[in-house]
Amino acid sequence: MKRAINIHDEARRCLLCTDAPCSRACKKGDPARAIRAIRFDNEEMAWQWVAACDDNDLLAAEEACIHYDRPLRIREMLKAAFPSDSKEAAGDRPPTSGAHLAPQPSLEIEFCGITCENPFFLASSAVCTNYEMVARAFEAGWAGVFYKTICLDDIREVSPRFDAVSDGGTTDFFGFRNMEQLSENPADVDFDILHRLKENYPTKIVVASIMGQTEEQWIELAKMAEAAGVDAVELNFSCPQMRLAGMGSDVGQNAELVTFYTAYVKRNVSIPVIPKMTPNITQINQPAMGAYFAGANAISAINTIKSVTMGERASVSERKAISGYSGRAVKPIALRHILEMAKNPIMKNIQFSGIGGIETWRDALEFIQLGCHNVQVCTAVMQYGYRIIDDLVLGLQHYMHQRGISRLADLVGEELPRFVTPTDLDRDTIVFPKIDRDRCIGCGRCYTSCMDGGHQAISFGADRQPRIQGKRCVGCHLCRLVCPTGAIGAAKRIGKKEKCRE
Repeated sequence: MKRAINIHDEARRCLLCTDAPCSRACKKGDPARAIRAIRFDNEEMAWQWVAACDDNDLLAAEEACIHYDRPLRIREMLKAAFPSDSKEAAGDRPPTSGAHLAPQPSLEIEFCGITCENPFFLASSAVCTNYEMVARAFEAGWAGVFYKTICLDDIREVSPRFDAVSDGGTTDFFGFRNMEQLSENPADVDFDILHRLKENYPTKIVVASIMGQTEEQWIELAKMAEAAGVDAVELNFSCPQMRLAGMGSDVGQNAELVTFYTAYVKRNVSIPVIPKMTPNITQINQPAMGAYFAGANAISAINTIKSVTMGERASVSERKAISGYSGRAVKPIALRHILEMAKNPIMKNIQFSGIGGIETWRDALEFIQLGCHNVQVCTAVMQYGYRIIDDLVLGLQHYMHQRGISRLADLVGEELPRFVTPTDLDRDTIVFPKIDRDRCIGCGRCYTSCMDGGHQAISFGADRQPRIQGKRCVGCHLCRLVCPTGAIGAAKRIGKKEKCRE
């Protein structure tokens, strides 16, 4: 039996071409935009870009696909995304069924007393190193920028400076290693750029990220930032690959230095001050509380994680070094640090700017639900460009519309009450896995994982049908995680005293 196409897997194969040939060949729609919507978790709204297309239009788009392996199955993918019993066209879904056609909620939110049009900012990095880049991002719809960190030292970068970790089957990567440090521009050049950006885009939020090596440098840079007219200043206590001691994460790991430098800056400027925390530490709350007691208006977290990659692309003149790791692989670590700070009862009324592995609107939502008032994006922009802002905004608005939420601020921190310490978790009940026989293909992955990595609670015979052995099963659900077809779900939660009833 032929299995239906997995639209998300197929969308991930898309090269996300510039001036996409598939859309150029399609006379009535924009299939590339529809595929991008599916790729970035907005499949429910993707139909609007192909609503007018018939099968011939999509065939032309498919034939124009320039994929290096094989053309995307555009017709099959879009028909699977928008099934219709009565017509062949991918776009035959009635427009009235699209909730996105209704007025969308505003994503406006306050951060450090500043009104932001949405919560999406560029993170201080290679994605914002000059006026032209940031201006294009603002035009695309980004609400603000944490400009690439400015310092008073001579910055000399290495070449090459990036490496990526992927599964080898797609053109995107889940981990990204970088050796970049700070802005290579002279400080006065960067502050002039920030001044012009704020002057020409007054409704956008411009934050100067700075890094000093001494008390005098921190104060000088902060005053230069305020004089440039920026909205706030971020203190980079977290860059993991500085070649000079006493800078970056060397400071962020020292709560005393974080406290002192934050206090120095706070005493010398009137704009909001936002220290940026390093994840390369056991207890992020220690330096964070130092920043809090020094008067920080908000906290940014996290910067990249110290890491090692071993491929040849990691070499610089045949030598290698520890450097920073980012990308969607680090998101759970970033969320953990945000959670620890947001749950700290001492740090009340301080806001957070979340960073780390944000690629889709759902990623951003998770940071917001743990207490962030905005999020910063870097690696995803480096892969896919500023255009991802379209789906970040669209997806978050659609989510709010579906839930009937009109204020983004109502989502901030809503998941925090659900997080408890391990001692408070329910240990008296169990949830057994449940196999959907219609979806099971008999591959045996659940059996192998349970036998070799679980509790030997699945049998697998000649009929290739896995069966749960209730007396052995502990409800760990490893089998659910490895099932390639999603055939294993969850049964009703019961008390452990009922466990052996079969």
